[in-house]
Amino acid sequence: MIENNIVVHIANLETHQGQLMCYNCSMLTVVYTIIYVLIFAIGATIGSFVNVLVYRLPRDLDFVRGFSFCPACKHRLMPLDIVPIISWLLLRGRCRYCEARISPRYLVVEAACGAAGLLLYVFIPSPTQAVLFFAIFCVLLAISLIDADTQTIFDGMNIALGVLAVASIWLGPEVTMSSRLIGLAAVSVPLFVISIFISGAFGLGDVFLMVAAGFLLGWQGVLTAFFIGLILGGIYGVYVLARRKKGRKDHFAFGPCLAIGIFVSLLAGERIIDWYLSFFR
Repeated sequence: MIENNIVVHIANLETHQGQLMCYNCSMLTVVYTIIYVLIFAIGATIGSFVNVLVYRLPRDLDFVRGFSFCPACKHRLMPLDIVPIISWLLLRGRCRYCEARISPRYLVVEAACGAAGLLLYVFIPSPTQAVLFFAIFCVLLAISLIDADTQTIFDGMNIALGVLAVASIWLGPEVTMSSRLIGLAAVSVPLFVISIFISGAFGLGDVFLMVAAGFLLGWQGVLTAFFIGLILGGIYGVYVLARRKKGRKDHFAFGPCLAIGIFVSLLAGERIIDWYLSFFR
């Protein structure tokens, strides 16, 4: 009888422990879900600011102060009109006041920043490094969109990337100072020389972008970034020629290609270099 009671007690205890573990797992799932949603929302909100920056900086408008407004009718937007992602979806991509079409790019940028923030939080072990990478992503995204619109990379954006490059000395992946200093000139100097002898080949914005990228990534990383940018630029150049959108003497924005190369090199530059060198071993 005593042995039977002991067996029953143990069985009840195991059942209770199993229920407790399931409860704890459920609670952890809820907590992590809330955290992920908050991080995505914060990223999307910052993406909304990137949209403001991309619109106002080329027009010499204050992008820090002032209220949000519709680009078409200039009507002041209310808080419910500027909730990242949600407002665009609820308004079906139209201004509430004048029914003007709102570019889907606003939605895409907000969603991209939200997704980038979430993915970096999940896959980058160091929270401070994840924040740094996210800030670099946002700056590069703004550079790409402004350059695509205006074929201009503003000095302020390159300075912002340079400041983050300096911060990466303490927060980013380990890159020696000698590599950073060589990286300053590894790509930027050849681009500057080419721009002197071939008019319109590269703008000074591209040159200064690679100065900041060189200090961020080091000479090996910036060469990898530039190589990726060249490949992407070549593919896009073939595409626009095939579509006859531009003539052979016309130019297209090279900044987005460089920006993609920089961010890819930041995340996976060492692995790309090791993969490439493996062919010669």
